Amino acid sequence: MRKNIVAGNWKMNKTIDEAVDLISDLKNLIDQEAELKSQVIVAPPFVNLPGVSKVIEDSKMHLSAQNCASEESGAYTGEVSAKMLKSINCEYVIIGHSERRAYYGEGDAMLSRKVDFALQSGLKVIFCLGERLLEREKGEHFKVIENQLKNTIFMLNEVDFANVILAYEPVWAIGTGVTASPGQAQEIHAYIRELITKNFNEQIANATTILYGGSCKPSNAKEIFANADVDGGLIGGASLNAEDFIAIIQSF
Repeated sequence: MRKNIVAGNWKMNKTIDEAVDLISDLKNLIDQEAELKSQVIVAPPFVNLPGVSKVIEDSKMHLSAQNCASEESGAYTGEVSAKMLKSINCEYVIIGHSERRAYYGEGDAMLSRKVDFALQSGLKVIFCLGERLLEREKGEHFKVIENQLKNTIFMLNEVDFANVILAYEPVWAIGTGVTASPGQAQEIHAYIRELITKNFNEQIANATTILYGGSCKPSNAKEIFANADVDGGLIGGASLNAEDFIAIIQSF
């Protein structure tokens, strides 16, 4: 049975003191929950990972990085390897976020290398995919999704693929305040699961967690998460406020 997951991507926000305050507030709220119906993951900026890790080491939360290098080690100034992330207690890493694709030109070949190094280092991968507004308006969104999968994680074997969580993020709905309707989210999530069935098998498809990312907030999370093929969310702005994030976690 697949997991429900709520993951908070803090992006480039919070100094170390602010990060510790936020994660401490969130930990206190989560500790008050009698039963969590989803796994909770937080993804702070690189410099805040050790501080956040220390706060959550005895909690119900899990630690993720927002990115990793496409090389194992070497003369790559400014980069952080998957092995380094594993060494500071990261369990997950986000790969393929639309902002990395758009602002830093990360294409399928680079993303595949990142995925490979992450998995080899013992990290689990939250792999992002999604279409831009123009692609949706042209009716190309299904093909875009298929290609993003076919050229990257569908090249993995079944054992490695089991350590991948997918996050569908319509690029036109990230940070815009516009959200895909529950019907639109379900349509794409069901399509992704169908593609997994075709590439692997139905058992693997039914075991794969697929998250929704794109202006998900307390006011719409419950309706989005109610869809049969939506297993949680990759949350951006709303994860920077402990009360908002816990409200989304409680939407299951």
